Amino acid sequence: MWREFPGVNLQANDFELFGLKQKFSQNRAAVDARWKELQHQAHPDKFAMHGASAQRVAMQWSVRINEAYQRLKDPLKRACYLCELNGAPVNAEKNTAMPAEFLMMQMQWREALDDAKTAGEMHQLALIADTYVRDQLVKTEQAIDVDNNFKLAVGYIRALMFVERFAQDIDTRLDVLQP
Repeated sequence: MWREFPGVNLQANDFELFGLKQKFSQNRAAVDARWKELQHQAHPDKFAMHGASAQRVAMQWSVRINEAYQRLKDPLKRACYLCELNGAPVNAEKNTAMPAEFLMMQMQWREALDDAKTAGEMHQLALIADTYVRDQLVKTEQAIDVDNNFKLAVGYIRALMFVERFAQDIDTRLDVLQP
């Protein structure tokens, strides 16, 4: 029944499941195309004639494929996953310590957001955050794909998580301003 998935099982890591190299840099269009292909192969309706058991297995595959896709398509999730696979878990919930310089920057950004009254001021903060994110993603790619330094990448990832929350706060404030 699972000829469509030769050599792959539900326990395969996301990269193996999608037939991708285990690296940070990925072609989003290729990830999307592979997701569609895998979902088509595993769609439960395709196995209706094989009975309820086969449909349940197909549903498990479909869920597993979607979970992998969510991790692989998002650079931050993908970076976290790669670090975990390589023995350097991010542990953001347990370890919130950050360099003093980064914390000072965050405090300045937060104060600027608190003081921002117009959409223009908030958009300016969003541009600053976006620039920081792009820079951190480049550093993350270098640490993972070139240097194989997953512990270094963890620091970049944790900073990205803070900035991601800040960007969400900007979006929330912008939503309040817009009628």
